[in-house]
Amino acid sequence: MPPEIVDLTHRIAVLWRQFHWLPEWAVVAIVVAVFTGAGWLVHRVVFSILRRLVKNRDLFWRGVVERARKKLRILIILIALGFSITVSPLDPEPSASVRAVLLFATILVLGWIVAGAVDMWAIVYMRSFNMAAEDNLVARKHITQTRILQRAAIILIGVVTVALALMTIGAVRQWGISLLASAGVVGIIAGLALQPVLKNLIAGIQIATAQPIRIDDAVIVEGEWGTVEEITSTYVVVKLWDWRRMILPLSYFIEKPFQNWTRETSRLIGTAMLYVDYEAPMDRLRAELERICRASPLWDGDVVNLQVTDITDRVAQVRCLASARSAPVAFDLRCEIREKMLAFMRDECPEALPQDRVVPGRNSVLPLPAGEGLSA
Repeated sequence: MPPEIVDLTHRIAVLWRQFHWLPEWAVVAIVVAVFTGAGWLVHRVVFSILRRLVKNRDLFWRGVVERARKKLRILIILIALGFSITVSPLDPEPSASVRAVLLFATILVLGWIVAGAVDMWAIVYMRSFNMAAEDNLVARKHITQTRILQRAAIILIGVVTVALALMTIGAVRQWGISLLASAGVVGIIAGLALQPVLKNLIAGIQIATAQPIRIDDAVIVEGEWGTVEEITSTYVVVKLWDWRRMILPLSYFIEKPFQNWTRETSRLIGTAMLYVDYEAPMDRLRAELERICRASPLWDGDVVNLQVTDITDRVAQVRCLASARSAPVAFDLRCEIREKMLAFMRDECPEALPQDRVVPGRNSVLPLPAGEGLSA
């Protein structure tokens, strides 16, 4: 042992002999109280200095300091307790045990502080993007990446922190080394148990990089339409059109096909199907569709068309196409087209409404021209 340490230990021993009239536990309590109070004062001083240093810095550093206030207080008090136990007249064996516990807790608090810094970075970074914008493709891309990588980083920080903390305990460290060396049944069971977690973690990294989905994407999964509301480290929350939530594992979007209506752009072409009589004037219907779209604030001014897509034994199937700036707007535009086209046929173009025609002398109903039979 270095002579300086021996000399310091001797001086501390001489100092404690002056309090021989007090029980040992009382001396230890006094030392712990003094060092804890000193740690509290040190925290106030250090935090005041840090607050002054980051006063004119960017939002990230100010946020990190504010978020770390309680964590820093706990850390400084833990360090002060470690010093108090070291210099107190406590017996060596209980003193070593208490210091081991304090070291374990200190490592956990340090990991907590690092995780808080990662969270603050993610918050500051995402604030630079506006999800409320009409064209929010870039915002959705960056926010999705940030949230997935943030959660993955928190998991890794937690694993590393707990691993470092456990390495300070001799019995647990030896058990971990023995378990890894044996590579027996327990290792196989642990590997199988961790397989879904690792699978979703890898899928999360793939989604963050390739981005088949993003926050606020309009998707069709399991036959349901909805928007991506949340992406966690293990699952995705899809908010369905009727406000239900569908929970899907991350691996679902890597392994199974699904529809993403806003992958490159949020613009969509909506379809409204009509069933009209053979004598329906298509030119008038087409002109009315164009008039409806031009008068509607939901139409984006790009695509509008009307086509006969099929003919059955009774009616003609007409498809109305119109484009809109997003999936919800396209849905509302389709409904508006159906309502107004139906009103137009009812009030101004009744010949377009489907009719049943009966041939005299027959019991069957045939789609004959109106002039050759009797209207039903």
